[in-house]
Amino acid sequence: MIQRTRVIVPLFLFSIACLSATLTHSSAQHGFRVQEYEEFHDVLHPLEHEALPHKDYKRIRAQANLLIKRGRAIVRVGLPQGTAEEKQEEFKIELKKFDEALTKFRTASRTGTNKQLTTSYSAVHDAFEMLAAMLR
Repeated sequence: MIQRTRVIVPLFLFSIACLSATLTHSSAQHGFRVQEYEEFHDVLHPLEHEALPHKDYKRIRAQANLLIKRGRAIVRVGLPQGTAEEKQEEFKIELKKFDEALTKFRTASRTGTNKQLTTSYSAVHDAFEMLAAMLR
């Protein structure tokens, strides 16, 4: 029994350490200091680098609601704490553009053509990149 404990306890502790490292890594995977930006990017990235190049419109439409939900979370955050004073007005303008792009993408993902979907998705992506750049 004692020998079994000598094996099980270190394995258990090792497992916890691995899980902790994984969770820590995934929470800051892309380097954004705002969690909502991380979560949005988790959905955006595979669509941008896998679905869009392969013209997988079905996948983009299938992920649209989640992308929009996570985008709206960014809008609700508004101006992140620590945003430089000289960038605050510009950030608010870009945040509004992002919100408008999400609205157009929502419509295109439901009833638009593939071209409208691509155009509106690209607008969301570009607006997000502008916001992300200002975060850094």
